[in-house]
Amino acid sequence: MGLSCHCQDLDEDLHQRIATEMNLSETAFIRKLRPTDDFTTSSRFGLRWFTPANEVPLCGHATLASAAVLFHIKKNPNSVLTFVTLSGELKTRQEKDHIVLDLPLYSTYPQALQEVEELIKAATGDMKVQDLRYSPDTKKLLVRLSDAYERSVLEELQVGAQSFLSAEKTGKVKGLILTLKGKSNGKDKGHDFYSRYFAPWYGVLEDPVTGSAHAVLSSYWSEQLGKKEMLAFQCSRRGGELKISLRDNGRVEIAGQFSIVLKGNLTL
Repeated sequence: MGLSCHCQDLDEDLHQRIATEMNLSETAFIRKLRPTDDFTTSSRFGLRWFTPANEVPLCGHATLASAAVLFHIKKNPNSVLTFVTLSGELKTRQEKDHIVLDLPLYSTYPQALQEVEELIKAATGDMKVQDLRYSPDTKKLLVRLSDAYERSVLEELQVGAQSFLSAEKTGKVKGLILTLKGKSNGKDKGHDFYSRYFAPWYGVLEDPVTGSAHAVLSSYWSEQLGKKEMLAFQCSRRGGELKISLRDNGRVEIAGQFSIVLKGNLTL
């Protein structure tokens, strides 16, 4: 779930207070880069993201929400919108009923089990873990469950993410990804991999659909599957499908659908 707000000259503490009050995974704040800019005609904007607890360096779905507001509410005619963020410049474009995000691609590295064993047990119980990776750029831990499991096992897994806070002893993990290889047969064929994402360190017990996690997952699964074009599904309660395309410039394009569900004015 992403909420997008147009903001200009907001007091610094108001960003966090608004995000805390909204209580969504992330609230995005779009701002003009120059006083002469206009939300309906300009092609470059500033963008910041806040969880209920913290500012974060990257959020995919709230970026998608921001682009959807500019394209569909503000009727911005530009083919590409660029957001200046803590993760550099992020470009977005429309493609039929999807919005395509251009995100950094983050590598993962093998992670020793003994360092995070208590955290893994808190997340997965006695489930078999096939691979363990860490992304130092994003501070995300990627836990790949055994290929023997079905998608339904990941969906039905009861995860008490609040317990991660005491179980994580290294201080280096700020997000935990559970992921599972897709099946080549059955009713769900076509999805290359599945995932769920938890970030209680940022006040988000479980995120519905996570662009930043897929900037990590895309790197890992491309390496594992030998593919640059993939279809993924995040198995949260709400769920969401993501189309993934790795580029040769160390970036990844992630496309997702959007829906405008609420418009309103916020009185400060």
